[in-house]
Amino acid sequence: MRRLPDASPRGKAITVDLEGETIPAIEGEPVACSLIAAGEAMFARSIKYHRPRGAYCFAAACSHCLMRVDGQPNVYTCRTPARDGMKLERQNAFPSTKVDVFATIDWFFPGGLDHHEMFAGVPIAEQVMAKVARQLAGLGLLPDREAPARPPPRTVRVQVAVVGGGAAGLAAARVLATQGTPFLLIEREARLGGRLVRGAPQAGDPAAADAASFPSGSVLTRAQALGLFDDEEGPFLVVGLQGPEGLQLSKVYAERFLLATGGHPPFLPFENNDLPGVYAGRAASQLLREHDVAPARAALVGWGEELYALARLLESRGTRVVALVDLRGPVPAGAPAGACVGSEPKAHGLQQVGAFSFTREGRREKVSCEAVLVSIPVSPSFELARQGGAHVRFDPERGLFVVEAQADGRTASPKVFVAGDITGGGSAQEAAASGARAAEALIGGLS
Repeated sequence: MRRLPDASPRGKAITVDLEGETIPAIEGEPVACSLIAAGEAMFARSIKYHRPRGAYCFAAACSHCLMRVDGQPNVYTCRTPARDGMKLERQNAFPSTKVDVFATIDWFFPGGLDHHEMFAGVPIAEQVMAKVARQLAGLGLLPDREAPARPPPRTVRVQVAVVGGGAAGLAAARVLATQGTPFLLIEREARLGGRLVRGAPQAGDPAAADAASFPSGSVLTRAQALGLFDDEEGPFLVVGLQGPEGLQLSKVYAERFLLATGGHPPFLPFENNDLPGVYAGRAASQLLREHDVAPARAALVGWGEELYALARLLESRGTRVVALVDLRGPVPAGAPAGACVGSEPKAHGLQQVGAFSFTREGRREKVSCEAVLVSIPVSPSFELARQGGAHVRFDPERGLFVVEAQADGRTASPKVFVAGDITGGGSAQEAAASGARAAEALIGGLS
């Protein structure tokens, strides 16, 4: 990965400190982006086998980008804005991440290691093993200092709470605003739009919007909905808002909840899928569209319309797509040149990706690349809906857990409506349509 030479300035140039090494960065961009653009693909080691770890999803849905930041362990660097002089340290390695003596565990136990039963029943050895396991357990080390006091929590009351500012959430908010229904739109990113501004563009995508498009005070950004609960006053969301004084918790009571939480990029099972340099497709499009960071040579693997949209986006900005492997097929008409149906993908490299191989028509092929991009349908973020009383089922055809809902977003809970990827995926255009339908149905049931 590298920062594109034709990129226009995205902000103030700063530096961060990575274990004594000065790394260039852009103020406000995710720390993980700064490191990747500087050629630093490995962020940590895995807790058990000490395999190399690098950023994957850029959605805080995995733990691959966790680092120690300014003395605080286990920080999601994909969601932490870069700040001048910030001190970064890799985790879970001795004496260093690049030369980690504990990485030998992965070689000594290629068939897996059950540390719960190792030396069980063997005098003395059992006690030693238990002590060693306790010393090695856990992620990172304790913080350097006590956490600062948090601002006091606050209580917010609104008629409708909308969670998620992507295609579905924005369409719902537009309907609510047009109808004059008071609402609060809660978006965890600093910018509204979801895949409309971060994903690979597709034909028919609706327009994104910013907070200024809606009534004053109706949008919260950098706000994470943490849970949906009930108390004597009714159902409420617990929301963590990242402000200048730190994280502030809020209880958001509402008559109705419209959940458009989207989904997170899942992992595709293949050999070495955890190597640094393997990224989710939406992470790759975000790096390119928001930060002008992209690989020179990339292999793409997966299925669905987003796979081909990502290939076109990358090629338009100078990335050479050395392999475009559709694991399900068929290859659609108009697909980028070189696209093929394949199987048995594998990433190659010691500490980061250096090549990619796959099987096509019974023949094994291998290409050199610096990134493997996995583009498959997202896994619905159904947790809030289930907490609110909606039913969740497994869809065997798509291999996903989805929220059961009617076409207008109604769920088993009369106060919870859903829209977008949370119900199983689709295009941004389809997500927006479902958001508008859910908002219309929700308004009809308000007192």
